[in-house]
Amino acid sequence: MGITTFTGPIKAGNVLNTTGTTAGTIKNVGFVAMAQTASITQAGTATAYATSIVIPAYSHILNIQFLTTTAWNGVAATVSVGTSATSTELVVGQSLGTIGQQSAGPGADATRAGLWSNTGATDIVIYVLSANTGAGVGDIVVRYIQAENA
Repeated sequence: MGITTFTGPIKAGNVLNTTGTTAGTIKNVGFVAMAQTASITQAGTATAYATSIVIPAYSHILNIQFLTTTAWNGVAATVSVGTSATSTELVVGQSLGTIGQQSAGPGADATRAGLWSNTGATDIVIYVLSANTGAGVGDIVVRYIQAENA
């Protein structure tokens, strides 16, 4: 199957401009949601791992999910997600102690919520940090709207 690559944000809709007040005459163009995935493990040292996921500048993060195929283990079966080796800028202490899909959010933190709303003026690399080493294996999926805030 072929893959098509676009270089800018993608918008879709069939009414480009509002010309009236009823459905079909009101602008209905919206941004397309994007997603990137990377494999992650709990093995090795408990230091931050720079994933292959890079979110474009001025994006809006919709969701961060984990698909765990081997549960995280040890004293703290959690991960944090960020934009640096600190790995706390986006998610703190998400449990991956069970197999399956887990959704993560910014929690009740204004700084993290603000970064989800607008990633800022530069592209960001997504880092994952396990609380300890262990046997955990899975994927991280980051869904976002590209350059919505540009």
